Amino acid sequence: MKIAFFDTKPYDKPSFDFYSQDSGITFKYFETKLNEDTVDLAHGFDGVCVFVNDTVNAAVIDRLYEMGVKVVALRCAGFNNVDMKHAYGKLHIFRVPAYSPYAVAEHTMALLLTSIRRIHKAYIRTRDYNFSLAGMTGFDLYGKTVGVIGTGRIGRVFIDICRGFGMRVLAYDKFPAADLDNGDTVRYVSLDELFKNSDIISLHCPLTEDTYHIIDENSLEKCKRGVVLLNTSRGALVDAEALLAGIKSRKVGAACLDVYEEEADFFFEDYSGHILDDDTLARLISMPNVIVTSHQAFLTEEALANIASTTVDNIAGYMKDGQCPNELCWRCGSAEDCKTGKCF
Repeated sequence: MKIAFFDTKPYDKPSFDFYSQDSGITFKYFETKLNEDTVDLAHGFDGVCVFVNDTVNAAVIDRLYEMGVKVVALRCAGFNNVDMKHAYGKLHIFRVPAYSPYAVAEHTMALLLTSIRRIHKAYIRTRDYNFSLAGMTGFDLYGKTVGVIGTGRIGRVFIDICRGFGMRVLAYDKFPAADLDNGDTVRYVSLDELFKNSDIISLHCPLTEDTYHIIDENSLEKCKRGVVLLNTSRGALVDAEALLAGIKSRKVGAACLDVYEEEADFFFEDYSGHILDDDTLARLISMPNVIVTSHQAFLTEEALANIASTTVDNIAGYMKDGQCPNELCWRCGSAEDCKTGKCF
């Protein structure tokens, strides 16, 4: 089976080449992203393999279908870049539901610690032999309250890490986990209570109609003054303009972002010799209490191996008997993992 692999980075090839050996799957690597202008590169292929910033909208889906492409293999968990309803009956959509919740959760904590203990500033200072501690005062995590929005695999790993630091956890999820709330150090609460009482808020939920801009002007108004915001999930969970206003008004004490709403035009690429066209992103990066990493929370050796092996297994499963346990489907009106294995 021939697969057109879009948005290829140097770190993708070794693991995919390794896991596709003797699988009957051949990957052709393209550095360009999949979109309406590049979709014809998939001509003659049985499927495409895409990442978070590839575009799989109605126009792309129709063209893939016309060319005889049968599958879209997402090498990520999120699928908000895919028009699932339009794909129904045309393409089989597979995803990697969990590649390493530890990678993302640990990166989230790394960002938090870097921010509140000024590690990034200390690194720059000491390289210039500046050993002053002025302006380096942070705060203890022990005893603080962290609000975790989304208690899936990543959210729960992050909660475990926070508990290790002696933090209290307020959790919110549309579908609460039965065994998580202990009535003491971890409690499910309403969103309003979470906003009101959290010193730190971390986002670990998918992007849906309900969660789009879950952090906006209204929600920030409910938060404690000086709240620290962490987002390693999806960029559009946060209204960037509202966040910027919150930082300027001192309502937001710090922000750590691994994702950004308009990241597709910038993240994963080198723009160091260019003027950044996105004024909001440029202003966020310029703020002394903002840390931005370019969607790298997933980037560990273990996660890359899991992404490659699961993606290859997804395609191989479809090749063998026409179904895959990680297929996404709108059969029941929502994009849940297909329980029947029959997306058409």
